[in-house]
Amino acid sequence: VTRGLAEIMRLGEALGAHPLTLAGLAGMGDLVLTCYSTQSRNFRLGLALGRGLSLDEAKLEVGQVAEGAFTVRAVAESALALSVDLPVSQGVHRLLYEGSSPQYELERLIARDPKAEYPPAMLWGSGQG
Repeated sequence: VTRGLAEIMRLGEALGAHPLTLAGLAGMGDLVLTCYSTQSRNFRLGLALGRGLSLDEAKLEVGQVAEGAFTVRAVAESALALSVDLPVSQGVHRLLYEGSSPQYELERLIARDPKAEYPPAMLWGSGQG
């Protein structure tokens, strides 16, 4: 969830938003519900994918549109166009549309070099001003 919020804030900032705007209900609130509520279609789609179902099989199991499966395409394209590092989102894109596996994507995330999720200037400003 923390990495997801960091990605939302980085992409939002690259698109011109103030990153803290996305830490409120519209960003963090929606993210928490999506990640933890069994009522969430995206949550149920993710569980099905994690069990090894294909995207088509998972969609059939959920039985409703899980908008995240479409949104991740736009996010991946925006990240590429804006040179924004979004490893979780890009991993989900590879999983859904490039034949990757949940295990491989998890290993990629864990193997990344540790670094700050939020550069201090993103949250607190540059101190100039």
